[in-house]
Amino acid sequence: MRYISTRGQAPALNFEDVLLAGLASDGGLYVPENLPRFTQEEIASWAGLPYHELAFRVMRPFVAGSIPDADFKKILEATYGAFSHSAVAPLRQLNGNEWVLELFHGPTLAFKDFALQLLGRLLDYVLEKRGERVVIVGATSGDTGSAAIEGCKHCENVDIFILHPHNRVSEVQRRQMTTLFGDNIHNIAIEGNFDDCQEMVKASFADQSFLKGTRLVAVNSINWARIMAQIVYYFHAALQLGGPARSVSFSVPTGNFGDIFAGYLARNMGLPINQLIVATNRNDILHRFMSGNQYVKETLHATLSPSMDIMVSSNFERLLFDLHGRNGAAIAGLMDNFKQGGGFSVEQERWTEARKLFDSLAVDDAQTCETIAEVFAQTGELLDPHTAIGVKAARECRRSLDIPMVILGTAHPVKFPEAVEKAGVGKALELPAHLSDLFERDERCTVLPNDLKAVQAFVSQHGNRGKPL
Repeated sequence: MRYISTRGQAPALNFEDVLLAGLASDGGLYVPENLPRFTQEEIASWAGLPYHELAFRVMRPFVAGSIPDADFKKILEATYGAFSHSAVAPLRQLNGNEWVLELFHGPTLAFKDFALQLLGRLLDYVLEKRGERVVIVGATSGDTGSAAIEGCKHCENVDIFILHPHNRVSEVQRRQMTTLFGDNIHNIAIEGNFDDCQEMVKASFADQSFLKGTRLVAVNSINWARIMAQIVYYFHAALQLGGPARSVSFSVPTGNFGDIFAGYLARNMGLPINQLIVATNRNDILHRFMSGNQYVKETLHATLSPSMDIMVSSNFERLLFDLHGRNGAAIAGLMDNFKQGGGFSVEQERWTEARKLFDSLAVDDAQTCETIAEVFAQTGELLDPHTAIGVKAARECRRSLDIPMVILGTAHPVKFPEAVEKAGVGKALELPAHLSDLFERDERCTVLPNDLKAVQAFVSQHGNRGKPL
């Protein structure tokens, strides 16, 4: 399997090199040169497989030529054996044909565990084989950071630096990051918003001279391995609901477009998906594009669903690449226009093509709380605010009541007590046993100004397990 850049100028790489590269050298994102496609018979034969075995079938083509089958199987079994539910991603029924896919049974209670528990093990495997050491610099709007640290904390050849917006993540999200200690773990609170953190990560990839020869690796969803792992649970959900003999639709809470792009890929790989709904909050750049062909940067707002407080959706470039016939030069021009002018529209026929599959809705905080209360009253199920946005969008945008609708349950509600409290549900939230003492644990975090040079100096000084790089 070879991978190419969405901007057309970077060299094609194999999986191992893409894993370590993250962002392409031309500023683009890597995608498979040719997407594998499965027959309906092949997909049907996977019904009833344990999650790790299904993951092997779905992801095997993406790592072909880089990781032997036996080694990959062991990595996947270890990854998903660490989840607290034996089904790994169980479905919970809300009504007759509406389901929540619970993606929060990993160690950090969020869907990011599906990819980042795997990513840490893949990095360990590849770096040990190559005898290399790397530095991870990642940005988080809440959940990626703790999942990345949890996934990589035992990696012998990795130093990890996670940037989060100061005072703009929930307390549980912050503590899940800042209470994990290790010589190779560094939490940085940036006096800015998530987009500022993400821009620093991208700028650091563009010029890595501050690392003095050490390689930078991405844990954000710009890293192809993140997307690859998320494809699996679309197949998993569909198989539980009669797929591939019947189509399934999905509503996906998303800010960075990575999770829903994985669903788009699952469809292109042969899974019958009828509809993909982009469910977002007040920071609605994706909804404005899907509903009106306007991809324009606006002011970022803090909401009760902080993991989607994102104004520039990095992974959207991967969809644009396909919509433009995989023309790298066209994407490079489009993204340059966005950087210079803060927005763009695409040709009508390309937008119309996207609308054949995608619908969207932006949900504000009041509607989010109303949905949490409504679902709890109807079913006794307590939703986190992001999942509630997914439910609201599913109910507003659904094209067919005959086709099963799956809402991606992206996080455990205990991570967002403010939203639950404002919803007036009145249910006590208890942390799972492995996090029961979270609020008593010591924290370690460094607050830095919204300044790229200050961040890069900190990374240079504290890399290599506390020894300057």
